[in-house]
Amino acid sequence: MEALSARVTLDELGTVTGWNDGAERLLGYPAEEIVGRPAVLLLAERPVPQELPPSAGPPRWHGTLTLLHRSGRRLVARVLAHHRTAEDGSRDWLLVSAVAGTPRPEDDALMRRGLMQSPSCATSVYDTDLRYRRSSRAAQHALGLGEEELRGLRTTDVIPTPVSEAVERRMRLALETGEPQYVENHARAPGEDREHAWSVQLYRVEDPDDGRVLGVAATGHDVTEQYWARKRLQLIAAASSRIGSTLDVTRTAQELADVAVPDLADFLTVDLLTSFEEGGGAWGAGGAGVGTEGGGAGAGAAAGAPLALRRVAHQSVLPGVPEAVLALGDVDAYPEGSPPVESLRSGRGLYRRVFPAALPPWVADDPQRTARIRDFGFHSVMAVPLSARGTTLGVVVLARHRRPDPFEDDDLVLAEELAARAAVCIDNARRYTRARGTAVTLQRSLLPQRLPEQSAVEVASRYLPAGARAGVGGDWFDVIPLSGARVALVVGDVVGHGIHASATMGRLRTAVRTLADIDLPPDELLTHLDDLVARLATEAEAAENETAGDVGATCLYAVYDPVSRRCALARAGHPPPALVSPDGRVELLDLPAGPPLGLGGLPFESVEFDLPEGSVLALYTDGLLDSRTRRTDPPGEDGTVTGTGAGAGGDDDGDDGVSLLCSSLARPAASLDDLCDTVLGGMLPQRPADDVALLVARTRGLDASRVAIWDVQPDPAAVAETRKNVIACLEAWGLTDAAFVTELIVSELVTNAIRHAEPPVQLRLIHDRALICEVSDASGTAPHMRRARTYDEGGRGLLLVAQLTERWGTRPGTRGGKTIWAEQNVGK
Repeated sequence: MEALSARVTLDELGTVTGWNDGAERLLGYPAEEIVGRPAVLLLAERPVPQELPPSAGPPRWHGTLTLLHRSGRRLVARVLAHHRTAEDGSRDWLLVSAVAGTPRPEDDALMRRGLMQSPSCATSVYDTDLRYRRSSRAAQHALGLGEEELRGLRTTDVIPTPVSEAVERRMRLALETGEPQYVENHARAPGEDREHAWSVQLYRVEDPDDGRVLGVAATGHDVTEQYWARKRLQLIAAASSRIGSTLDVTRTAQELADVAVPDLADFLTVDLLTSFEEGGGAWGAGGAGVGTEGGGAGAGAAAGAPLALRRVAHQSVLPGVPEAVLALGDVDAYPEGSPPVESLRSGRGLYRRVFPAALPPWVADDPQRTARIRDFGFHSVMAVPLSARGTTLGVVVLARHRRPDPFEDDDLVLAEELAARAAVCIDNARRYTRARGTAVTLQRSLLPQRLPEQSAVEVASRYLPAGARAGVGGDWFDVIPLSGARVALVVGDVVGHGIHASATMGRLRTAVRTLADIDLPPDELLTHLDDLVARLATEAEAAENETAGDVGATCLYAVYDPVSRRCALARAGHPPPALVSPDGRVELLDLPAGPPLGLGGLPFESVEFDLPEGSVLALYTDGLLDSRTRRTDPPGEDGTVTGTGAGAGGDDDGDDGVSLLCSSLARPAASLDDLCDTVLGGMLPQRPADDVALLVARTRGLDASRVAIWDVQPDPAAVAETRKNVIACLEAWGLTDAAFVTELIVSELVTNAIRHAEPPVQLRLIHDRALICEVSDASGTAPHMRRARTYDEGGRGLLLVAQLTERWGTRPGTRGGKTIWAEQNVGK
């Protein structure tokens, strides 16, 4: 029969709650006779109180007890007691004793064989029942028990953890197969607060004479230092690759927190000095501003004053970061004496032990932090300043409450290394944010230097500022790619000159791009722009800088579709565009004039024209037609004018300007750039009195073979057939690599249209610079992306589309309803 350990469990009152077969063999009582009765009945004599374990003492006790057998005889047993705490918080005692723990005659020989075959370090030898027979001094020290206390017990008796169970399984495997086993585990000896890493070798011990199996030996090597050195290298390597992936301050700070938790700390915060916000940085998109150069230690607070820090990142081993006192973005004042303040003032990292029973003054005076420390069991804290290029940016605070070992010098060195890497990345992000803000400010005050790439039209542009006396005006132009391979062409003119006109121009250009991004029709876009100019006039009047009449503008907005070859245009008090047909004929398009922007309350009207491929559309400001700047030389003999339309002023001078413009546009030119030079050279002097903006665009048509259209039946079963059609079309276009993603997009958009919209439903694929998928329906309700909760069955469709595509959106349909579109970058 296999030898058993006697195992007994007692509750905190000393009542027997568990009794195994080994206990029955040791004392003769069956379980039904003893469970539920006081354990004191098993004692033949009461032990001296000093020999008993204190209730608040170590979690393990060992000693000898004189017990009373059921037969009435007395026996002395070595007992090992574990004071345990269950997950529900209840506590009990586990008592174990070896039933057959007396030395055997062969023990000395077994020990000799084991020590002879042991490679090195702490060695223990077990019999075939996997019970301790002999242990080296190093092994006894590692286990915290002497040889007499260990003999007869199993590893799971001495260290009742899953790690010991795994070791015993490997021991059994080595014993049965004869194959040495290797285990690397982590354990903490009783009375130690630091976990050790052990490299354990297990091997079978045999009699060299007859090959008889005597037992199994284990040799353990303490590789704690090597283990932590390897972990530190891995952590530094992770920091190099993961910290600073973007030029965003808050993102970089969060990457630092994600790297250090849980490998270095259980809880970590990154706080930046609020004094740097005054240095020109910006919180939010683009990152937190942290920019006072040479801040040095103690920047942001005088000696003795609380230090204001803003939380930009935190992380925890616990979900939801419940330890955090501050939410991200909040500001807190850290008092004198706190680790963050001490670290920033000294410019060096530090670590401190935290004892809940004797909290330092800076914590004791703060009930909220005191509660956090005691609730979560914080016992060690470390603070490291974030400094780069002579600038103090903030501080990193690390804490432990789950790992029992406190921070040490090696941990501080590692934390300083991580903080130094992160600080450089944060400083790079800070500098980038400042430089980018300056560049954006300059860019928005100027006209576009490069027009965006798109396939709908070929474009060229010119801008001539007014003479120095008049000052820079507010003429502007833009080319805006739209969904469905379309493009928007814009020309505008702000009333007045100088900085105010330029600033107003920048605001209007930004507004047009924003409104174009949501695919408003030309007349609706001008209506919104009219409201904006009216508000600007009201603001100027309230500020007494300008009168309401001095803030105004004109604008021409056109949208060209290369698939249908149609162009929709609307104008607000702006000169009409000129059209050069492929055969060279020139005309002004007859558009309703519309009121100038800023008058308010008057409607705008949009008109559509069919434009043959190769047509040239010329958009310009009225400075090009102003008679005060006109050249007197007549148009060339090759100029052909078939229509004049309405001039900017409606008088003879205006008609003359239109005629000259049409003649100039009709002249042959090798390129659109040459055409711009021809027009400006033929109509203007070198220094015009007013700003002039000219934008010419030659239309292109998208071949019908690169467009596929399907009418979709309002039946969920039609989705499968639609996917097949799409796959076949992509194969014909040679875009099989995009088939999987496109199939997902089509499924989501078509299914949503069938379920939530109204028929008819139509799917259109366009192979342009991008692969464009459009689903149109008769419903006017626009979809919106939301994030589905964990157990929601829906709500992820548009989120999936957004993740799989370059961009997506919705626009009003040409005949009511709406169109949802998505673009993939697949090349031409």
